[in-house]
Amino acid sequence: MPKARSAPDAWLIGSIALILAIGLIMVYSASAVRAFQDFGDKFYYVKRQSLFALLGIGAMVFTANTDYHVWKKYAKPLLLICFALLVLVLVPGIGAVRGGARSWLGISSFGIQPSEFMKLGMILFLAKMLSDNQQRVTQFARGLLPPLGLMAAAFGLIMLQPDLGTGSVMMGASLLVLFVAGARMKHLGGLAAVGAVGLVGLILAAPYRLARITSFMDPWSDPLGAGYQIIQSLYAIAPGGLVGLGLGMSRQKYSYLPEPQTDFIFSILAEELGFIGGALLILLFLILIWRGMRAAIYAPDTFGSLLGAGITGIVAVQVLINIGVVIGLMPVTGITLPLVSYGGSSLTLLLTALGILLSLSRYSR
Repeated sequence: MPKARSAPDAWLIGSIALILAIGLIMVYSASAVRAFQDFGDKFYYVKRQSLFALLGIGAMVFTANTDYHVWKKYAKPLLLICFALLVLVLVPGIGAVRGGARSWLGISSFGIQPSEFMKLGMILFLAKMLSDNQQRVTQFARGLLPPLGLMAAAFGLIMLQPDLGTGSVMMGASLLVLFVAGARMKHLGGLAAVGAVGLVGLILAAPYRLARITSFMDPWSDPLGAGYQIIQSLYAIAPGGLVGLGLGMSRQKYSYLPEPQTDFIFSILAEELGFIGGALLILLFLILIWRGMRAAIYAPDTFGSLLGAGITGIVAVQVLINIGVVIGLMPVTGITLPLVSYGGSSLTLLLTALGILLSLSRYSR
């Protein structure tokens, strides 16, 4: 087993720390008005976010100082726990409904999203499965079908909540792992075609999803309904200009843009910090993705390469979808911006996963 370096990738640590700091600042700026209206405390959301950030940093430090090979041993039981949680959350009286989806387990306002655990659990197990059977990945029936069956089962359970956004991120990152493992392009191309047909079916099966598609194409056709969020997001971004209106000076957070501290926090950032602020945040994400993929490429073994690519893929897919939605290039999906948007379980789990990536970077050649 290769010897670990004394410290993980400094570029990776720096980008994570800066993005997290920007996130805490923007959660406060975006949520202060609503927090004061709803709870009489303008620090309500940022205090909770800070608590989960501290828990996540603690978990990240632990995983960064734990040999990443350990997770190969626990990949299977962790995946089984993730599946059990996904089933449990669907049980009436146990799973809590928030935002129209039964996707939470917890008490009162504190809860976890099992689908967030599944994103990491699936990547861990796929990295183990495909590294143990790498020679089979080019065979559809023996190599590709078993992981696809697991991915489909997890996606199906997530869609029963329903949560198309989180399911899409899990599938996107998992397909990246399959690609890196050496799956044939003709197989992946066929799967993409089947997936596109299935996605159309899911959209047609739920009227609200169809409304999101039509509103994405022409949000002004229903400005007070399905197109409202996209329009208000664009109204936030446009006045920001080059340097923004100034930190804390957003107008759209005054009950115009729904949930400004979560899915559309990038809109508030662009309004307050302008093109320069938005570009800086995107640059930090690109550095994180670059260093994550670099750690995966130079990993000493196949398991490390697949694990690093999968964790980096979670961040990359989520950033792409979130910013694409905010600027009107994609339909609204309910995806948060990694390390920036308000959200306890998603923040803690992502920091835990990034700790594994930091551990991997200590062993990269």
